[in-house]
Parts: sequence; C-alpha cells; structure tokens
Amino acid sequence: MEHQEYVKSAIQLLKQLIATPSVSRSEDKAADIMAAYISQCGLECRREANNVWTVDPLYDAARPTLLLNAHLDTVKPVPSWTRDPFTPALEDGRIYGLGSNDCGGGLVSLLQVFRILAPLPQHKFNLVYLASAEEEVSGKDGIERVLPLLPKTDVAIVGEPTGMQPAIAEKGLMVLDLVAHGKSGHAARSEGENAIYKALDDLNWLRNYQFPEVSELLGATQMNVTVIKAGSQHNVIPDRCEMTVDVRTNECYDNEEVYNFICKNLKSEVKARSFRLHSSHIDPAHPLVKRCRELRLRPFGSPTLSDQALMPFPSFKMGPGDSARSHTANEYIEVSEIARAIELYVKLLDGMEF
Repeated sequence: MEHQEYVKSAIQLLKQLIATPSVSRSEDKAADIMAAYISQCGLECRREANNVWTVDPLYDAARPTLLLNAHLDTVKPVPSWTRDPFTPALEDGRIYGLGSNDCGGGLVSLLQVFRILAPLPQHKFNLVYLASAEEEVSGKDGIERVLPLLPKTDVAIVGEPTGMQPAIAEKGLMVLDLVAHGKSGHAARSEGENAIYKALDDLNWLRNYQFPEVSELLGATQMNVTVIKAGSQHNVIPDRCEMTVDVRTNECYDNEEVYNFICKNLKSEVKARSFRLHSSHIDPAHPLVKRCRELRLRPFGSPTLSDQALMPFPSFKMGPGDSARSHTANEYIEVSEIARAIELYVKLLDGMEF
C-alpha cells in the first residue's frame, strides 16, 4: 500500500470511532470496532475488557520491545458543541467530532505505523500496538489492567496530541481531599468555631508555598485549591469545611513525599485519593529522543497527564493534533496532521536501534 492509502484507511477508521460514543468506562463498541479492524488487516487481535492490542507477527523475545499506545475513550461532550459530537464531518481538511483530536488521531495513525513496520523483517525491535481504555479517568480497567498481559516492554510512544513534538516528561497528579473541623453554633451570637475561618491558614499556605526543586522540563510542582464546600444555612456557624486540592508534581518529587510534606504543614485533615499517578519521563539521551532531535523535533515537558503515569518503563508522548483542542467544543483534527504523523513516525522508527 502507498502512504495515501494508509492515510485514507486511518481517516475511515477515525470516522467510525467518532460515530461510536466511547465515553470512559463505556468503550465496548469502540473496542469492537478496533478489534474488527485489526483482524481485517490480517493481524492477531487480543482483548482484555475494552483494551485491544496486537503483537508483532515477527516477535522475538531476544529483541527489545516498543509499545505504540493511544486511548480509545473520550470525555463527555461539553454543552457548547454547535455540531453533533458523534457525527464525523470532513470540512476544509478538518475532521470534526468528539475524540478526533484526543486521542483519535494518534490512535489511528499509530495503528497504520504498526501495519507498515511490523511485517518488515529488517527491524531490530518488536512492536506492540495497544488501544487502551479508561485513560481519561485513569481507570483500573484501562492500561493498568492490560500491562501485565503484554510482552516485556522497553520503551513506549504514547500518541497524545503534541503537534508531533516529543513530550519527554509529564507532570504527575495527586488529588487531595481536605477537611477543616469546627463546631456549629448560632451565627447571631457568634457561637461555635467557624470551620471556614479555621481553613483560611491552610488555604493561604497552599496558595503561597513554592516547592524548591524546579524542573527544567516541567517547571515547579503546583498546588491549586479547586473546590470548597462549607455551611448549610446563613444563621448556622459551619462545623465543617471541605476542600479539594489538585497537585501536579514534577519529576523531582514523588507523590507520597509531597503528601507527607503537605500533611506536616496543614491543620486540616488530609487524604489522598491515590498516589499512583506519578510524574513520568524518558532519559534525554535515549536513542529515540536523539533520533527525534536528528529529525529537528523539539523535546519538551507536558503539564497534562496521560497513561504514561501508569507505565513502569521509559515513555514519551508524541502524536498528531493540538493539546489545546482537547476537551473543547467542536473538536477537530486536520487530515494533513494524520498524514504527517504516519510519515514522521515511520521516519523515526524505520531502522532504529535501542
């Protein structure tokens, strides 16, 4: 097949996926489409829950293995869509539809790259292609469930939208639930202990504290208070103030370390929802990163989270589209972006050794 035929096939598959709602934890029909497509291409398809993958037909355990990964789930469409988010539309070189940019473009492009490279006897590494589920919610039935079933992986490329520039590091995520405790009383007599006032010192610390270790790629570890709930009615002193804190860690700190430090500095009760979404990165001297530079690509650090956070091996994000379009109304990807992605991935990987 010629390059344009692979591009055409990728676009047809993307349209099918857009037309098939696949919000996180409801990706079964999209997984059916991916499984059918992989099988129609003459490749062996494997599936666990709504995760679908295929392994190099020339797999050799003596060679290193590269994982090509993108997710097939989407967020829910925001109310401001002016189009039907589930009706794919090709207009002026753009494909509109929910999930087209995040992460449909990378999903279909990497599959074409697998089709192109896997049958070639000369490549010196194994390829595994994985369409993973529940990425948008970091769900337990997503990539975390399927990784133990894959061949031993040495490195991964994650097809998130980066404008086909390599994001060689990304911030981790930790969500904290805080509770400041007070004592209820009558507001007219200023009785009790106001939990909101007790929370103020903690809120001020969270707003102003700066972690000293700043990453060249990812910048500083950040804390943002994003939700506050307190009080039941105007004349009752609130005895409880609940806060949610979004913490984005750089590679200088692990989540447990940051959690323990926060606990020591706050008076409120602090609970972490999870520690599992750590910052991730790949060595800038890795052969794949060096090859990116040879192709005049620009490594950078990404503030957004992906399935990389759950990968216990080196990985980087590089995919078609623009991260700024993700989770927005009237999401789209350019046909030219998919065409360039397939071509660039092949240039990056063909003849590569690592």
